[in-house]
Amino acid sequence: METSQNSSASRKRRRGEEEIEPESQDSDQYLSLEDNLIFSDTMVALRMMRGQFPRMDKVTVEPFILRSQLYSSVKDRTQVDRELESLRREKVLRIFKLNTGQDDHAVMFMEDYLNQMKRVVKSMEAKKQSVLAVFEWFEVHVIHSKPEPCIGHQELCSLLSIGGKVKDEDISLLINAGLLTRQLIDPDMYWFAIPNIGSLLKALTQGRKEVLSLLNRKKYKEMMLALLEKKRLRFSPLDMRFHLRDLLGSGHLKTVHTPSGLIIRVVKD
Repeated sequence: METSQNSSASRKRRRGEEEIEPESQDSDQYLSLEDNLIFSDTMVALRMMRGQFPRMDKVTVEPFILRSQLYSSVKDRTQVDRELESLRREKVLRIFKLNTGQDDHAVMFMEDYLNQMKRVVKSMEAKKQSVLAVFEWFEVHVIHSKPEPCIGHQELCSLLSIGGKVKDEDISLLINAGLLTRQLIDPDMYWFAIPNIGSLLKALTQGRKEVLSLLNRKKYKEMMLALLEKKRLRFSPLDMRFHLRDLLGSGHLKTVHTPSGLIIRVVKD
């Protein structure tokens, strides 16, 4: 929730910090797609929000960023969508459809997602020694060749079978581990999922309601950002900054610049 001027200056500073010296004078004439993505506004915002992901007790989920939060930081939504799509195809990150009842998508860096998966596999190790091979097949043959957010049953089995003979129990194990969820509309389609995220999805929904309720109780349905950021949420372990970015990016809230500082105001229907 910085002003656009501060946000722009911040992006410039970050670019300066992460600048890489070219190997030769000729090499800096053209930037590859990967270089452009590394220095893109979307990537800068992703790295910043990843570093600011709330630290929570008893929650074992790697940092993730909501697409709506990126919209609050990078004003050009088309640019965000385009750069996310490129980063997804380059396998820098994965995008997950969330079942929170809205058009919510979470973004997670590929490295973090693989670490999350390894943590789940480790927790199941003692019980399921004989069937752990399916997790390796899933990572090697499915994750790295299927960057889309969903996959059909036939394609899933086909890719897994590159590793070995696939049984119904293998698919059930992936679902139970939280790596896949069945689509309600088409049971032969699966969404890729983030393991152990269930409690945070509940917190996301409750936190949204709590922040909006807090502001709606105010006379003008607004509050100074500096005061609002100090409020502790009762029903969400995700911090106020996390929820404000989400609600600003989704259009439920807006910022108003005043001589006394930045105000957060509920957007009227």
